[in-house]
Formats: sequence, C-alpha cells, structure tokens
Amino acid sequence: MDNITIRQSTPEDGERLLALWLRSVRATHTFLSEADIEALIPAVRDGALVFLEVWVLEADGQPIGFMGLDGTKLEALFIDPPHAGKGGGSRLLEHARSRKGALTVDVNEQNPQALDFYRAKGFTVAGRSETDGEGRPFPLLHLVEGVG
Repeated sequence: MDNITIRQSTPEDGERLLALWLRSVRATHTFLSEADIEALIPAVRDGALVFLEVWVLEADGQPIGFMGLDGTKLEALFIDPPHAGKGGGSRLLEHARSRKGALTVDVNEQNPQALDFYRAKGFTVAGRSETDGEGRPFPLLHLVEGVG
C-alpha cells in the first residue's frame, strides 16, 4: 500500500465509513448476531460518525479504517478486514496519542483480538462492566494506558 494518510472525517464519509464498520464488525465481533449488528447501525450512523472526533485512515485515497475519539477516550477503532493486521490500527492509535496523550478504551470482553491488540500497545485492564453502554449482555473491559 502506498500513500497512507490520516485525515479528519467529513460528512461525505458517512456511508463509506458505515459500510467499513459493518465489514469490520461482521469479521471481528463474532459474538454479535446479525440482528445485534443491524440494531447498532443507527447508533453508529447517526451518533458515533456524527458526534465523535472521527479520523480516517486512507490508502491511495480510499478509507481503510477509522477511529472515533471523545476527548481522551477511544470510542471506536475499525479496520477494513482486507487491511487488518497491517499496521493501520497502530497508526491510528499513534495519531490519537499524539493529539490527546494517554488514552482509555472499552473493549468487548468477547473480542479477544481487540484485547490482545490494546494490551500489546501498553493498555491494562482497569475495570469491567457486566453489560455494554446500552445495557446489553456484552461485558466490557475498561482499559487505560500510562498506568505503571
């Protein structure tokens, strides 16, 4: 891949980022049913992609990943499956750190790949919730970095 860039999202990115999110979630969040995923679409489309500080990772002008920040909390980090494991998530994370400093992130307990990624990047588990932010039975691990 040539020409990797990170830029702030624009409203025109919405449809492409939502499609990327769907591909990524279907590939990585195997604990979610298709009905669960469909139910999340409005929150992503009308909430996260609109109200978070969204940064887009592009290769040759095409989105291959994105992250959403709320202050120092990383609320979303998704990579298009064909580009997963090639350093894009690390690049987005470093971009966030350079702008915000130490970060926090919540990870679905049933997503061991994400937990392994964040642990490898220096995050530690600081707490756990039995349910996700919407009260659904998807436990969250609360991760922090910069804690010795």
